[in-house]
Amino acid sequence: MIVQLWGTRGSLASSGPDTVRYGGNTASVEIVGADGSILALDAGTGMRRLGAAIDPSVERVDILLTHLHMDHIQGLGFFAPFFRSGEVHVWGPASATLDLRTRLTRYLSPPLFPVRIRDLDARVVLHDAPDEPVKIGSFDVVAQHVVHPGPTVGYRITADGASVAYLPDHEPALGARRFPEEPRWTSGFDLASGVDLLIHDGQYTDAERSSRVGWGHSSFTEAVAFGELVKARRLVLFHHDPSHSDAMLDDMTARACARAATIEVVAGREGDRFNLS
Repeated sequence: MIVQLWGTRGSLASSGPDTVRYGGNTASVEIVGADGSILALDAGTGMRRLGAAIDPSVERVDILLTHLHMDHIQGLGFFAPFFRSGEVHVWGPASATLDLRTRLTRYLSPPLFPVRIRDLDARVVLHDAPDEPVKIGSFDVVAQHVVHPGPTVGYRITADGASVAYLPDHEPALGARRFPEEPRWTSGFDLASGVDLLIHDGQYTDAERSSRVGWGHSSFTEAVAFGELVKARRLVLFHHDPSHSDAMLDDMTARACARAATIEVVAGREGDRFNLS
């Protein structure tokens, strides 16, 4: 199983000389199984380059959306497999009153976007995020709701003897007197328990987090604490704040590594590849 990062930024794309090393595109991650099955996790602005890199002969691609904030869906309309023959399956959370198709159509239609879902060349199949584990190609996929404003899920993906947890927008410390607390009170614990690779929200410094409680994101300190609580092997800090330069992310990563006692910590960079076979 190969995991590649195509977009690691959060909230707003932020390309420029100060973000060139970690990248400025918003959330987009590709997972390729040993059998060639492809999952695209979220559809931020990094989705354009991800789609362009997929061989046109691939007959099916699955997109797993964690939620429908703009920084996670803005790349959908620029995803090359939508404009080829074949199938694209899109999975994501419904709201309490609207299914996924109705919610996505609000973006993929005028005046926000000129092309409607019905006008795409591919056969597009939309699925509400599953309540039970589901098999997608060679992948076993589990989705669970996590703490973030609006309907939001995280994913656990298992294949080829390896596991990945993807929680790019997550505030597990919300409401906790101390963090981390018991696993049963911790959002996302079951999804991430014992995974080989944990891709997790680490948007804020501790000072930033103290003034942004309830915004749905974690500090890098909380990301490390969560990763050690779930006993993940490696933590990828993700969803970098658009105001954080490469130099600031270097500093945050160094401080995260210094805090980590039982887990390897890296900061996600566009182009990073992790071979979990």
